[in-house]
Amino acid sequence: MSALAELDEAVSGCRRCPRLVEWREHVAATKRAAFASETYWGRPVPGFGPDGAALAIVGLAPAAHGGNRTGRMFTGDRSGDVLFQALYDVGLASQPQSTRLGDGLELRGTRITAPVHCAPPDNKPTPGERDECRPWLVRELELLRPTLRAVVVLGAFGWQALLPVLDAVWPVPKPRPKFGHGAEIVLPGNPGLSVFGCFHPSQQNTFTGRLTPAMLREVLSRAADVAGLGRAAV
Repeated sequence: MSALAELDEAVSGCRRCPRLVEWREHVAATKRAAFASETYWGRPVPGFGPDGAALAIVGLAPAAHGGNRTGRMFTGDRSGDVLFQALYDVGLASQPQSTRLGDGLELRGTRITAPVHCAPPDNKPTPGERDECRPWLVRELELLRPTLRAVVVLGAFGWQALLPVLDAVWPVPKPRPKFGHGAEIVLPGNPGLSVFGCFHPSQQNTFTGRLTPAMLREVLSRAADVAGLGRAAV
């Protein structure tokens, strides 16, 4: 088992945050009517993607009836529908949809993760819960460091949560760069790391047109090129 796979296994057994443990298990037991026949994952959701990824995509936290149900980040919810379609469109995913573990989805040179691994009530983890979960992401990035060249951060919360994590591995300038869609910073190091900001593909953003599929594809395509994963590299 690789070090990253061992980390994922450890993440999935975490019980550090009592409020999140109670909520994720409550949701898994009560379920949503549309998924009443399914067995929910109901545990922390680890990152996924190949060892040696050159690109990381960092979200917020698993959705109560998405990742908390399926056991895979962004799988089984509306945000994931938008994200995986865009990843497929730019050549980073093997298929445009992801509905469950074992559905055949493979990511090319890309890993998807989050600063909080448990589904939080109202999609809002507390600062304390974010900080309690931080060591998992620090370790994940340490393991990816030899190959990681770019990160796409989905949303302002992810940006704010990720910069202190990055600072443990790559030096982040002060004052810390502000989040914005299309923001791009380059952190020095050997190797260095390019960080891209992107609006989160939440329904609130996609239904209002704040984030369009074209906008998402543009950021992912730019990050893929920087990471050496452009279509020409397929």
